[in-house]
Amino acid sequence: MSSLERIGKGAVMSGWILTGIIVAVLIVVYLVMAIRVFRQYERGVQLRLGKLRDGPRGPGLVFIIPFFDHIHRVSLRIITMPIQSQEIITRDNVTIDVSAVAYYRVVDPVQAVIAIEDVTSAIDYIAQATLRAVIGQHTLDSTLTNTEELNKHIRDILDVQTEPWGVIVTLVELKNIQLPEAMKRAMAKEAEAEREKRAKIISAHGEALAATELAHASDIMMQHPIALQLRNLQTLVEISVDHNSTIIFPAPLMSAVTDLVSFLTRETNTIDAATHLVMPEVPPALVNHAPPG
Repeated sequence: MSSLERIGKGAVMSGWILTGIIVAVLIVVYLVMAIRVFRQYERGVQLRLGKLRDGPRGPGLVFIIPFFDHIHRVSLRIITMPIQSQEIITRDNVTIDVSAVAYYRVVDPVQAVIAIEDVTSAIDYIAQATLRAVIGQHTLDSTLTNTEELNKHIRDILDVQTEPWGVIVTLVELKNIQLPEAMKRAMAKEAEAEREKRAKIISAHGEALAATELAHASDIMMQHPIALQLRNLQTLVEISVDHNSTIIFPAPLMSAVTDLVSFLTRETNTIDAATHLVMPEVPPALVNHAPPG
């Protein structure tokens, strides 16, 4: 075999090897482009030459025809979407800043792809408009106190509007309500006045109960005068606990002391009078001439 023949055969072999390598690379690239892996929470919407093919694909391995098929990934998990803060005028003409958060999930991947171009942006804009409309129908006090009712109302409206897109809104929560500084000061004054009113009512009610009990106690003391004296003595005991140098005698106790002194004086005078009556006066002559002892 001549050298030319050997060179020609080697070139042919090299060509076949190069062709085989190229084919193998093309097959690998084709398989990479043709295989899609969808997670458990993902579904795929397959379009072949622009036409919907079957229903949602996945989870697991999904084979497509490269350059002919186009597949969209759709997540079935709940998505958290913050609703940015915006100025809203309430029904009683108070301007407040309200922000919220919405939770939604896709239940029909085909409709989420076919019926609307960008479902996230659409829900965001509708949520802002709905929030503004609902808050504008309520007063400030109603907005601050009935947040649960407002959340449910907004969720119901969004759920009706997003249902044709294969999306359900699971929850809407008002996250923050910012009041003007002047309104904050006015509400603080109102709350303070309300607390003072309650405090005065409670104090008056306590005084009324105390007066009733004191009247009842005075009736009992009128029936038992000695009880008042015992109460005075108890008060003196309570005062003397702190080692005070000044003792205050209540007027009823002073009256009792005066009565006691008067009683003792009368008793002394009575005893003296009785003594003069029992022992007669001895004549002076008998006293002078008495025998010596």
